[in-house]
Amino acid sequence: MVFLLAALSGVAAGGLSWLAGEGAARGVLAGFAVTGLATAFFDRLITPGSDEACGKAHEHG
Repeated sequence: MVFLLAALSGVAAGGLSWLAGEGAARGVLAGFAVTGLATAFFDRLITPGSDEACGKAHEHG
């Protein structure tokens, strides 16, 4: 699920970059960059219990 969302984000970013007139090479690079960043983002968003800030907030009242 994480990789699917990351790939969709990368394709969207690459396509939008290409449509903006940056060219195919910059669109592909933008897509790869967004895919790499989105993998970590969606992993933290989807994985249960990975957010330690919520646990710390509950411990301190």
